[in-house]
Amino acid sequence: MGKNLERLRQRLAQIYDINAAANLLEWDQQTYMPPGGADERAYQLATLRRLAHELLVSDETGEALEAARQEVADPDSDSDEARLVWRTGHEYEKSRKVPGEWVSEFNRTTSLAHATWQEARAEADFGRFAPALRNVVELRRQYVSFFAPYDHPYDPLLDDFELGMKTAQVQAVFDALRPRQVALVKAIAEHGSAVQDDFLHQPFDEGKQWQFGLEIAQRLGYDLQRGRQDRSAHPFTTSFGLGDVRITTRLDPNDLTVGLFATLHEAGHAMYEQGISPSLARSPLADGASLGVHESQSRLWENLVGRSRPFWQAFYPRLQEYFPEQLGEVDLERFYRAINKVQPSFIRVEADEATYNLHIMLRFELEQALVAGDLAVADLPLAWNEKMQDYLGLTPPDDAKGVLQDVHWSAGLLGYFPTYALGNLVAAQLWARMAGDIPDLEAQIAAGELSPLLGWMREHVHRHGAKFAPAELVRRVTGNDLTPEPYLDYLQSKFGAIYGL
Repeated sequence: MGKNLERLRQRLAQIYDINAAANLLEWDQQTYMPPGGADERAYQLATLRRLAHELLVSDETGEALEAARQEVADPDSDSDEARLVWRTGHEYEKSRKVPGEWVSEFNRTTSLAHATWQEARAEADFGRFAPALRNVVELRRQYVSFFAPYDHPYDPLLDDFELGMKTAQVQAVFDALRPRQVALVKAIAEHGSAVQDDFLHQPFDEGKQWQFGLEIAQRLGYDLQRGRQDRSAHPFTTSFGLGDVRITTRLDPNDLTVGLFATLHEAGHAMYEQGISPSLARSPLADGASLGVHESQSRLWENLVGRSRPFWQAFYPRLQEYFPEQLGEVDLERFYRAINKVQPSFIRVEADEATYNLHIMLRFELEQALVAGDLAVADLPLAWNEKMQDYLGLTPPDDAKGVLQDVHWSAGLLGYFPTYALGNLVAAQLWARMAGDIPDLEAQIAAGELSPLLGWMREHVHRHGAKFAPAELVRRVTGNDLTPEPYLDYLQSKFGAIYGL
């Protein structure tokens, strides 16, 4: 590596370290920090995020970046150096448009908003959260204004999470998905055979739930020498470096599936981060290609693996050992059908695969309206309930099961939600390609042998980190652009069989 590239790497490593320290403070805020620490923690996070921002957008970084460009022999190559310059250039140019004062205020505001959201959600009182959310939305509108002109005011936000993606592209994908998913759910409701899941909703010892979830996460490949699991109000994954990637979950003492599938989901995220090549450490490339690609990993391990029949052929006997009274008389087929029951529900993270994307489309529409100024924060609960009725035929009984259920808006993550649905699509495309490369994939899973699956992901996705734009990575791995067809085929095949359609 030339001296100019090394100079750039050293500067980017400092920025990475500051952001990692901020990530650690945010993790603590959501896990162990006492409520009294919220005000000072907000200032601490604002300081660290602003320092990282100022280092990134400084003239010195710009000079180092330009000198490094001159040193890259082939700017179109797949080398770590060329891709580092490309990714850094994008982040530098975009961040230069954002004032440091805004970065500081945004991080202080969202840190305080998170604490308020936790209180409001516990009390099912949106009114308590509304002033904080109003501040967050106004800051996000300011952020959008820094990037005018744009095709759509939602575009700059979406690009933060799904580099290169436009709102119109997401809308086209959702327009293709919605009618076929609605038709599937309707067919299940009208013609499907009944699926009983009452045995999943009874007392399950939380300690045993925790132990089994961690045991399975390790069998998937989550390395507890480089990670840990804790509890939080909303499950999440965070990384402080390739050697420290942590997950959280939440447990329900009367529902086995809540904690179990949250752990599988977050383990999918964490294994992606743990699988990034060490050569990319402490740089902008030590991250996922995008949130859509990241969600492809969490959704793949949670659903395509974790809700599959072969997976439970391997691990259901072990689960029965943990809960013999609750599951000892429940056979594998009945359990498999129960964890895949299709039924419109209030909570997104607990939604079945057939209805999950409808939750995302609802949020996508609301976010666009908030950003465009077409929807006032005060009117959000009513708009939420109306769209829940439109999409899922349900009206939430309270704000906790409705507009307050997700943590994302308190963190200012407008633009994030579409990546969950995009992740479902990418997961299905990756699975189809992987099944071609590993013909006996299902047999290996049924035997409890998951290392070939993880190894394939390590080789084709994980090790690259953020070296490639998400659309490019999908093409490189699958040979095709993003398409909903493999995902829709998967849903139709799986639920058609379960429900006898």
